[in-house]
Amino acid sequence: MNEAERQRALLRAVQSVQSVQAGHVGGAPELALREAGPRAARGLEAYRANAQALADRALGAAFPTVRQLVGAETFAQLAADAWQAHPPQRGDIGVWGDAYAAWLQARPALSRWPYLGDVARLDWALHHCERAADAVLDSASLGRLESADPQHSVLHLMPGSALLLSPWPIAQIHAAHQLEGDAAEAAFGALRVALAEPSPERVLVVRRGWRARVHALDGPAAAFTQQVLEGATLHAALEHAGAGFDFAGWLGTALRESWLQRVAAVDD
Repeated sequence: MNEAERQRALLRAVQSVQSVQAGHVGGAPELALREAGPRAARGLEAYRANAQALADRALGAAFPTVRQLVGAETFAQLAADAWQAHPPQRGDIGVWGDAYAAWLQARPALSRWPYLGDVARLDWALHHCERAADAVLDSASLGRLESADPQHSVLHLMPGSALLLSPWPIAQIHAAHQLEGDAAEAAFGALRVALAEPSPERVLVVRRGWRARVHALDGPAAAFTQQVLEGATLHAALEHAGAGFDFAGWLGTALRESWLQRVAAVDD
């Protein structure tokens, strides 16, 4: 058994903490332990307790807005439940949580926050974006916008960029939870109004420097950006955005806010 297999077996054992016999764990018989009997069972119980604390810390770091919405105590229990339902499959705990948003949305007990799943998706997009590879703008590639056929050019946004569509004001929800004092009070007042009559919101997540940022987009800009993220040619993306799309305005914002990494040939 290699180390990765041993860790997966240990995770299965920690989840079940079944009977331990002859130095092996029920539910993960391939995992040999140095201890057997009650002593081994106590060790696995300790692992499970530590795992619950680790789950709270890991998901709390990845989903800070969700944690504030539901409260620390509820979030800790949700994290422990999520560990059981969708345990980590890799040693890097920072990559665990991709199934959390859908899992939250499917829980009837959380229906008082109908927007919670989409808020979790935004939290995860921000977390994932901040873990993406570093990149800088290839300024020289911008010349293709003047010299090359749009049918043979594609735009590349910064690594980790993501577009989210939601019927809820998730950008406002996220922003309100970053504030304190009078600013927070005013933001939550505006948020209550927005939640009373929600309208679709389109959000682009892009890292600028070390921090991922949230940008609300209008319909045409979101349609264009989605095509860019899917690898469409510049011509196809413009066609999809429609006649009302202001490409010059989008490009100016993309350069100012560090969305764009480079302009490339289709096969480059």
